[in-house]
Amino acid sequence: MNYSRAQIVATIGPASKEKDIIRKMIDHQMDLARLNFSWESHEDHIEFIANIRQAAKEAGKRIPIIQDLSGPRMKTEGGHEINPEAEKVITQKDIDDLKFGIEKGVDYVAMSYVGSKSDIVELKNLIKKGGGKMPVIAKIERQAALDDLENIIDVADAVMVARGDLGNEIPLEKIPFVQKDIIRKCKDAVKPVITATQMMLSMTDNPFPTRAEVTDVAFAILIGSDAVMLSEESARGKYPVEAVAMMEKIVLESENQMRNFYLNPLR
Repeated sequence: MNYSRAQIVATIGPASKEKDIIRKMIDHQMDLARLNFSWESHEDHIEFIANIRQAAKEAGKRIPIIQDLSGPRMKTEGGHEINPEAEKVITQKDIDDLKFGIEKGVDYVAMSYVGSKSDIVELKNLIKKGGGKMPVIAKIERQAALDDLENIIDVADAVMVARGDLGNEIPLEKIPFVQKDIIRKCKDAVKPVITATQMMLSMTDNPFPTRAEVTDVAFAILIGSDAVMLSEESARGKYPVEAVAMMEKIVLESENQMRNFYLNPLR
């Protein structure tokens, strides 16, 4: 069996919470599991974590868990966006969720709506104060983060190109080029970078992606993403295993087409 060097991150949710489903996703090279703390309760996440770890044990693999903090998020008719009235990026909910994550031994913490390097420094201090040692993933989804990008990359342990909310802040036609620029700067700094959001969104309801989605995933790999991520597709969609399996095929084919390919894997 061929193994991809680019990693696959899959979000675990109601559609993929069962151990047997997670095991099948691992068999299709799910390398990391993401828990979205914008949704579900701590009790739900306890179940998710237990099943991830049991499935990984049965597969004989280590599957790191990413705790994705929600930040100052508010719901809108189109989904969600940053609360313009929020005074800080790290909310009391984030602090409570972080305490839970430290207690449960998550492996990474992703910070939503990062605006500057000081947000990452503050989160790292909270982790240290709580007795944790988890590396921090900075989610780039605001113009403010783009304005301070080099400094954020410098203090973060990894970066996520969170294109959904980023599309609310910059013109859609600029997203591919901003994505490419973020990835290039992460490669220069030797920091792992994840490309995320709506990579194969149609697979939430369909067993196959669109041609455009296949091209999107391949493009992310070709320009240097160290990992690609599934969100709704694996958390709430009808075909979580098929989504991971398809992403595996695209990643492997993309790598087969490349030369001089190097990655910074998340461990």
